[in-house]
Amino acid sequence: MAPSGDERATVRDLLAEHGRTYAEEAGIRLRDTPQPLYELLVLAHLLSARIRAATAVAAARALFDAGMRDARRMRDATWQQRVDALGRGGYRRYDERTSTQLGRAAEFVLDRYRGDLRRLREGAGGEPGRLRELLREVPGIGPVGADIFLREVQGVWPATAPYLDGKALDGARRLGLPADPAELARLVRREELPSLAAALVRAALDRHVVEDVEEAHARHAAQAWPAMSQGGSG
Repeated sequence: MAPSGDERATVRDLLAEHGRTYAEEAGIRLRDTPQPLYELLVLAHLLSARIRAATAVAAARALFDAGMRDARRMRDATWQQRVDALGRGGYRRYDERTSTQLGRAAEFVLDRYRGDLRRLREGAGGEPGRLRELLREVPGIGPVGADIFLREVQGVWPATAPYLDGKALDGARRLGLPADPAELARLVRREELPSLAAALVRAALDRHVVEDVEEAHARHAAQAWPAMSQGGSG
């Protein structure tokens, strides 16, 4: 079934209001190179905890600002340096356990993939289900963290796309959009899929996102009505 005009309008409004990826919020310039891929793994780890997304993003920025931008530097930082950076980002509830996990995860990524997560992709043959399994082998990365990583990385690992997991589909339902990855993917350009995924997750987590989209839709409809009326008056 072809996408409807209303569905396309809803997605346009959603992306305009809330279409920034979590990687962008954390200052990650995501490319298919080792450092930004590792930074995304750290961000996915932090976002997967039961903590506000803004706090997780701030903690990721604090770690990166402290120089912990790749697996070697993360591993070589002291446990206390990691704790202090997490604290500066406001990530205090889980800071001690997370510091330990980040150190273990960095060691794992260095030992298994020589610090380059492209080798993880190669080991999975690019297959999303296998990628998810391999990501979950990383200390501190569970099902939620693996889904976050794959939602964001699909822009630079196109073989994983469209990756729209259960949380993203929950957001689609709240917005009255199709709860089917293939149908949702037809509503955007391929390069917009990470932004769509992030925005749908926000819609699932925060009712204000849905309200913002509804208000934008109503505003655009009101703006279009006078033009339609004038066009039909002759």
